[in-house]
Formats: sequence, structure tokens, C-alpha cells
Amino acid sequence: MSSPVADALRRRRSQSKVSSEAPTDAQLLPLIEAAGSVADHSGLHPWRIIALRGDARTRLGAAMAEAAGLEGHAAEKLAGKPLRAPLLLAVVVSPRPSFKVPHWEQEAVASGVAHALSLVLEEAGWGVMWRTGLQTRSEAVARMHELAPGEELLGWLYVGGRDRDKSGPRTPISAARFLTSL
Repeated sequence: MSSPVADALRRRRSQSKVSSEAPTDAQLLPLIEAAGSVADHSGLHPWRIIALRGDARTRLGAAMAEAAGLEGHAAEKLAGKPLRAPLLLAVVVSPRPSFKVPHWEQEAVASGVAHALSLVLEEAGWGVMWRTGLQTRSEAVARMHELAPGEELLGWLYVGGRDRDKSGPRTPISAARFLTSL
């Protein structure tokens, strides 16, 4: 099957190395608007995005090292990870009270937004990689992001200019392996 959407999904590649260019907030807003159109039971919009640029990335690195209980060289190495891209987009699950939409479903919506945002960023010409880690849901990292009570971090989209093109052929999955019927 070929369609623009299916072709875009097949072209998607995580960009582990990006340049120092990054989209502006004005460039991000229409992409976030598009990503926010994912399936969302009751239209709760149980998510938000936090842009981390400049010193905010350094503060995140320090919070990650604190959460890991590291010191010295190991702390420096972990603290340097958020500096790998000029822009990090923190994806936050921001659950809304609902008697019919459970927390797990609201987290799935936020995950869908993160994936959709990575796709539209890539289609707009940016290099993107979704990163997480053992410290993602730690107290120190939540505090650094100023999360509200009940909010949880899903991870970060590392965004920057494409250093190299990874759009070559990708080995397709064996879809039949993942489809079952009852």
C-alpha cells in the first residue's frame, strides 16, 4: 500500500546526531497543532509540551545526574546528554479528571502526540530522536520541569538540524508476525 502517510512513516528515522539549528516557537506551534489531532477519547488533551533550550538543558543534565546519584566523571557524562541537541521537547502526561477515560488511556494519547510530533518535525526537515532514560520519572527531573502534581514525563524529543540523511531504504517489518485474529 502506498499513500503519503504510509510513505512518511516508512521514511521516518531517528536522528541521533543533529546540528545546532532548531525550530523557533513560531515554527513549532503549527506542528504541535497537527500532532494534537491524535485520537483522544473525550477530547481531554491530557498532555503538554515543554521546550528546553540553552541553560534549561544544562539544568536537566544536573537533575538527571542528581536522580542517578552520580558524582564525578559519571555525573558529567550523564549531565552532558541533554546537550546533544539544541532543542528538547519534553512530552508531559497531564491527566484530566474523567470517569470514563482511565489514566493509561490518557498516557497513550500523550504518547501518540509525541510520535505524531516526531513525524511532523521530520517531515518539516528537522532531525528528531525520542529519548527516555531511567531518570525520566524521577523526583529531581520532575522538579526541574516544574511538573504539577499528577503530571508525568514521557521523555524528550531531541530536535535539531539534520547532520546527515538517514532516509535510505529501511528493512520493513514482517507485518504478518504482528497480526493475529480471533
